[in-house]
Amino acid sequence: MKILNKFSNHPLQSEEWAKFREKTGIRVIRENDIQLTIHKIPHTKLTIGYFPKGNLPDKKMIARLKKIGKREKTVFIQIEPNVEKTKNLIFDYKKLGLITSFHPLFTKFTFKLNLNKSEEELFKNTHPKTRYNIRVAQRHGVKISEDNSEKAFSEYLRLTRETTKRQNFYAHTENYHKLMWETLKKQKANKDKLSAHLLTAMYNNRTLAAWIVFVYKDTLYYPYGASSSEHKETMASNLMMWEVINFGKNLGLKKLDMWGSLGPDANPSDPWFGFHRFKQGYGPDLIEFIGSYDLVINPIMYRLYKLTDKIRWAYLKIKK
Repeated sequence: MKILNKFSNHPLQSEEWAKFREKTGIRVIRENDIQLTIHKIPHTKLTIGYFPKGNLPDKKMIARLKKIGKREKTVFIQIEPNVEKTKNLIFDYKKLGLITSFHPLFTKFTFKLNLNKSEEELFKNTHPKTRYNIRVAQRHGVKISEDNSEKAFSEYLRLTRETTKRQNFYAHTENYHKLMWETLKKQKANKDKLSAHLLTAMYNNRTLAAWIVFVYKDTLYYPYGASSSEHKETMASNLMMWEVINFGKNLGLKKLDMWGSLGPDANPSDPWFGFHRFKQGYGPDLIEFIGSYDLVINPIMYRLYKLTDKIRWAYLKIKK
């Protein structure tokens, strides 16, 4: 069965995203309102399922996922619904046979900005320091534009390499980014189809920042961004976010999802605090999701996998 975009409410549940993931060699299963990826566990016949940003699970959905899991020799299926936590929502995950994930992949929080407000109101709602930095970039003559050329994408890859090295965090491979761009850039801004758009910040003929944003349904998403350590005094990234906001408004979109944040009591010593504070400066709402859960299909192998994963991440931290 084919999943239809009318059932999905997030880029990772779209048909276009499925096509991209299949190009990376990942098996994708699509059944109406379910789209999950199947990942092989090396040196075994077992797999792990990943069901990100889907709808709210119920008994019927869980039954279908169990059936898929058994068929695919899945140890467990990780479920991260694109469902906001509210006072009126009652989600008893234990009654559905789910347990809290030991290793969430998406953050439990994100920032969302209401684009229905006027440009003047949006600017007024930014933090005073953010407004100051936007004006600094404008005075320096930083230029923001959409540039979907191969040259601009090469600059994006270069800045991504620089940023990950500077910030010392893990990122997707260049092949991942290339396949994603190849698949999604061909789509024009059609709200019913996922499309990717590359924006650059230029100063004295140098690319100081390059971001890829997604357009899907009524929302603009900011999943990928990279910047240079050169000319930091220009505050190019601050102007970039402001122009991304205007980019979404000009397309008639209702929301900007900033693709993750820390929680309400963000720790300044957290390595992601700088990104959190940067996004927070634009006056978005802090949104909490209902969380990340595991649907265990093979309990014995699940316990073994958890232990192995713990050892693996400890090794990577030491190596890092």
